[in-house]
Amino acid sequence: MTQNGDDATLVRRPGVTGLRTAPDLSEPAPPRDPQAAEPPQELPLDRNQALLEAAKQVGALLKRKGHLFALAGSVAAYAHGGEKNLQHDVDFAIRPEDADAVAATLHEAGLTVYTPPEDWLIKATCFGQPVDIIFELAHQPVGADMLERAEELSVDSVRMPVLAPTDLLWSLVAAFSEHHCDFGAALPIARALREKVDWERVRRECGDAPMPAAFFFLLERLNVI
Repeated sequence: MTQNGDDATLVRRPGVTGLRTAPDLSEPAPPRDPQAAEPPQELPLDRNQALLEAAKQVGALLKRKGHLFALAGSVAAYAHGGEKNLQHDVDFAIRPEDADAVAATLHEAGLTVYTPPEDWLIKATCFGQPVDIIFELAHQPVGADMLERAEELSVDSVRMPVLAPTDLLWSLVAAFSEHHCDFGAALPIARALREKVDWERVRRECGDAPMPAAFFFLLERLNVI
């Protein structure tokens, strides 16, 4: 999931300052082969399947350790019945205060985990695919209430919590700004999930921000809503 990091100054949330890849490390682990400590398997047939394999692996790890999380982004849209036309990474939403523990879980499982310059997520690599562990969506901290609204769905045969359709569309639309306004990526998701989304709630929570308003106008003209 892409969240604009250039048009707003984001304050690092409590619990993620000095994020480390594991409790006993003071610096991020150096890059290494993410498949070295993972179970061997055949290579996926295409990029979409590769992303699904990464989502399944990370989701299973987080479930096994009892973390509160939800699948987000284009893979979440696919789990809700959207097209299998996934974007460039896998997204998971977690609470800010859980970032250290989640990073440690992934690191201990053999995944490469690191902290990017953006202070609203951590990044990992699984089966060669980028995984974003996000604790701010549309410049707002991910809360337990959103994660508890998540629906447990099958993601290519692995069940895991997935952001509810309304929360998923809000996270995409509310992030639009002058510097990040990719309607083309969000439009197919809106079309696929339109009957599952509380559009009035999405409008209300987006307020009068101009870019979300423009997207709603487009959806109306196309008879999506």
